[in-house]
Amino acid sequence: MGSGLKKVSFGAQRISIEDIVRIAHQGTPVELSTDSLFTKKVDEGVRFLDQLLREEGHIYGVTTGYGDSCTVEVPHSLIDELPIHLTRFHGCGLGEYFTQEKGRAILAVRLVSLSQGYSGVSWDLLNLLVDMLNKQIIPVIPEEGSVGASGDLTPLSYVAGALIGERDVYYNDSIMPSAEAFKQASLKPIKLRPKEGLAIMNGTAVMTALACLAFERAEYLSKLMARITALSSLALKGNSNHFDDILFSVKPHPGQNQIAAWIQNDLNHHSHPRNSQRLQDRYSIRCAPHIIGVLQDSLPWLRTFIENELNSANDNPIVDGIGEHVLHGGHFYGGHIAMAMDSMKNCVANLADLADRQIATMVDVKMNHGLPSNLSGAKGERRYINHGFKAIQIGCSAWTAEALKLTMPASVFSRSTECHNQDKVSMGTIAARDCLRVLQLTEQVAAATLLAAVQGIWLRVEMGELEKSSLTKDVSMMLDDIGSFFTLIDEDRPTDKLLRETIGYIQQKRWDLYES
Repeated sequence: MGSGLKKVSFGAQRISIEDIVRIAHQGTPVELSTDSLFTKKVDEGVRFLDQLLREEGHIYGVTTGYGDSCTVEVPHSLIDELPIHLTRFHGCGLGEYFTQEKGRAILAVRLVSLSQGYSGVSWDLLNLLVDMLNKQIIPVIPEEGSVGASGDLTPLSYVAGALIGERDVYYNDSIMPSAEAFKQASLKPIKLRPKEGLAIMNGTAVMTALACLAFERAEYLSKLMARITALSSLALKGNSNHFDDILFSVKPHPGQNQIAAWIQNDLNHHSHPRNSQRLQDRYSIRCAPHIIGVLQDSLPWLRTFIENELNSANDNPIVDGIGEHVLHGGHFYGGHIAMAMDSMKNCVANLADLADRQIATMVDVKMNHGLPSNLSGAKGERRYINHGFKAIQIGCSAWTAEALKLTMPASVFSRSTECHNQDKVSMGTIAARDCLRVLQLTEQVAAATLLAAVQGIWLRVEMGELEKSSLTKDVSMMLDDIGSFFTLIDEDRPTDKLLRETIGYIQQKRWDLYES
């Protein structure tokens, strides 16, 4: 895994969402930059902290307790033990465990922050993180337990614990103690320097990693819903004039107009304009660009929020070794990611609702303009016992309802905690986890609606109401590809495996959809 891929270099250049996604999904190898300024920042940070310790300087989390215990002075004889205790008492995470892909993203995002050179960490720590990523030694991290400030303390304690050989990791298709994985990989655990436990744990790596993965899925889903809308319009004998470029020129939201242009092109509007018997289609077709466009227009600012957080030093305190400053603040606060994820899940859930309305229209003989009931392909008397997409549409309603329920913003549910030291927190990690769940549910609805639209098109062709020659090359290629794993539903059959397969193809970006 990851062999032959161009390495992602940390320390001197800005890291993108796509870099994190490649590391997560493909195991792209990583390296530390040899840039002179980067190496100087790391060297000087370590030197300056050592100098302060020799001079008995007062540093939060180094010579004091943590959080509300910042007023407790730690005897110098115990300073070396303090970071180990931080990793241990935060080992209380619960819930499901993050997948290896998400774990890789979390490791990579934490490495980005520490590689800014303002965390006072050693080369030993940075190099071990690099080795863990390259050798696929990934901490087993529980999903629950972070309030998003002081960052992702509890989940990131599983990263810190793995580094010192005290927690479990995924390695060679097994779960084992990190000390054993290190031994098999010819690596050694590290001993945390005075600030290093805090540097690893006190930041936004978990929520930001999940945000990177969510962004990539949302970006593709926006394009997919444009294609599904075009296919649904074809199945419903819709009016292609609803997506006319002149029409959209008077409402200049660029993302919305991009969606309309994609749909218009898919419908082959200029070569084969489709003027239905209805002057206006229902909103789930006619207003699709206005619905999908909200997400499409949000993607640029969502990227800015996520990538700025990704490329930040977000622990506390910040150590400027070159300027010889220790700066105490709150960069661990995940407010920007919380807002991005709460906003994204709202936009995405609206796509679930849109797709659900489209499939509901296609299965209903009162609204589907001549298609068979429930899109069943059964003929003759077989029509009376076959039910086509009836249950699939019921499933869509359930998945959509759950997605919409999860749009309640997590970021407004701050709770004072940790003896009222953390009296205002971001809930960014909960927002990010919610967003990924909404994406999953929406992809399920999209998969079902995609298959329904394809069935509807095949039925129109069969009925002699649609000429395959009038379809664009891109639409025809996608229909042919879907036909390689999906055959017309004429006789009722279980479709759960088909749906899971289609969802998997969506998440793998099987279809090349448009160029932005």
